[in-house]
Amino acid sequence: MSASSEKADLRNRYRFERRERYLDHSFAYLATSLEFTKASNIASYISFGDEPSTTDLNAVILKNGQSLYLPRIVVNELEWVQWNGDASQLIPSKLSKNILEPIGPAIPELSKIELVIVPALRIDRSGYRLGQGGGFYDRALTKLSAWSIGLIHPDEISSEDLPRESFDIPLKAAATPDLLLRFKN
Repeated sequence: MSASSEKADLRNRYRFERRERYLDHSFAYLATSLEFTKASNIASYISFGDEPSTTDLNAVILKNGQSLYLPRIVVNELEWVQWNGDASQLIPSKLSKNILEPIGPAIPELSKIELVIVPALRIDRSGYRLGQGGGFYDRALTKLSAWSIGLIHPDEISSEDLPRESFDIPLKAAATPDLLLRFKN
């Protein structure tokens, strides 16, 4: 079985498991970690459905006076737009009505972003993640020099290596609602 088809099978299984046991948790505690307190410019996203919620964390980032950037899909790439917390500045994505994207100008200098929060279905002990399958974040991570962290629910750290393809980029850390795990990669 190819890594691509194995990933597709795992995505279906992990989405089902997530739907069956979803609980809403806060990730606001991450804002007190060293990596977050050092960063002035943080990229995040607006979570939806049974994804780990970014609501509290995004609010704390803004409250702390840090600049918050959200992704917007343009063709097959992500671009980043500064967001001030105003929900009226979010519109449904062309890709999916469930995904909210910011309106406004994209930042021209990606090097400005120091930390990026990434969605994931699972993350293994080496920092490799299984995302939703579009490859948007893997392509974005190749262009960002930012410290990267994936948000997952409890029990979504895989004890086995996830299937990998040449374009997969490992994260620097994973976070559950009560654990911050930094990887040595």
